[in-house]
Amino acid sequence: MGKTIRQLSEELKLSKQAINQRINSINGFRSKHTYKVKNHLEIDNQGVKMLANFGKQKRQDRQPNQQDKNDKNDKIDHILLKQLDAKDQQIANLQQALDQQQKLQIATVTENHRLKEHIRKLSGLLEPSSATQQQQSNDKDDTLSNSINAIHDNAENDKQDQSHIVDEKKKRIHKNKVNKSWWHFW
Repeated sequence: MGKTIRQLSEELKLSKQAINQRINSINGFRSKHTYKVKNHLEIDNQGVKMLANFGKQKRQDRQPNQQDKNDKNDKIDHILLKQLDAKDQQIANLQQALDQQQKLQIATVTENHRLKEHIRKLSGLLEPSSATQQQQSNDKDDTLSNSINAIHDNAENDKQDQSHIVDEKKKRIHKNKVNKSWWHFW
């Protein structure tokens, strides 16, 4: 003898809606385990057992899925650890290259300072002769006079340009005054 949905809900302490949801979630349950008596639906004993163990069955179904998820997570963790090791190795190589670069830079700076000091010593030993000094002062004077001449020429050119511009403006003003006379409007 089977049980009705109401009897099953009281026995399992679930609502009728929860029982209906369980019935609908199991494929082919209605066709295999239910039958109609008068105006109500009854569930056979095998169907009652299935609905009673529904929560346990769901948990058992979830356990393999959980194991699969754990396996996937372990694989992902393993891959990420390999990637981290590779990145650590790359960082170590870059750090080593940076250290070498810094050492080379320090050596270059030290060599430059040593060479500058050597040049200072050599220039102190070689004092320029008076003829060389005279030639250098003459070159400076020539350069200075050439610069002054160039500046003077530029100034004269600017004055000529400005006077030409002023003359042009005066001509335009005079022409405009003539055109604005009152008798031209007739």
